[in-house]
Amino acid sequence: MCTLGVNIDHIATIRQARRTVEPDPVAAALLAELAGADGITVHLREDRRHIQDRDVRLLRETVRTHLNLEMAATEEMLAIAVDIKPDYVTLVPEKREEVTTEGGLDIVGQIARIGEIVNKLQGANIPVSLFIDAEPAQIAASAQIQAKFIELHTGQYAEARDEASRHRELKILTQGCEQAIKAGLRVNAGHGLTYWNVYPVASIPGMEELNIGHTIISRAALVGIERAVREMKQAIAGSI
Repeated sequence: MCTLGVNIDHIATIRQARRTVEPDPVAAALLAELAGADGITVHLREDRRHIQDRDVRLLRETVRTHLNLEMAATEEMLAIAVDIKPDYVTLVPEKREEVTTEGGLDIVGQIARIGEIVNKLQGANIPVSLFIDAEPAQIAASAQIQAKFIELHTGQYAEARDEASRHRELKILTQGCEQAIKAGLRVNAGHGLTYWNVYPVASIPGMEELNIGHTIISRAALVGIERAVREMKQAIAGSI
């Protein structure tokens, strides 16, 4: 069964709204793991709008599943990752003005630069995943620079307004996953997935892990993070 990486960025968003000490994303990660999370994901942004350096360092010490550090492909973030050594890194596009990540990385257009970052990270024994759209050229470029994983951007699927559009986007994701596996890449996915739309993506053959944050943290505000995580695991399994 496809596994679940819980993104806890928005626990930190609540904390940073008041610049205080609670809620602590480190405590949230522990509770998520106890509820069955298979991994913990955090995005350390350049502007530090939610997750802070302190959080990543403490999470590296306390996470018992695996820690996925999302980050921009910059020298600053490269140095932090090599120092902290998360279980793997996901390179993502990043713009200061965006509310959340708006699309996949353009590997084709910056293959030399991204390839250099990938080589440095994997040379430090940190596997790299690339957050990309399910486009054949981007998948081929990801394989060319020898990333270990890709994470398929599911935003277009999640935002589809009708069944025909959802079916079309799901087919694109399925074909992208198949292409990636044939090219020797492992495949994760994420962005915009909810309790109501996750099962078809989780059912794509070869899909390994879904990284999900906002919908889980939103539900956790009402029912608690442990129940929210358990229910997402059930949704991935198709049992709710």
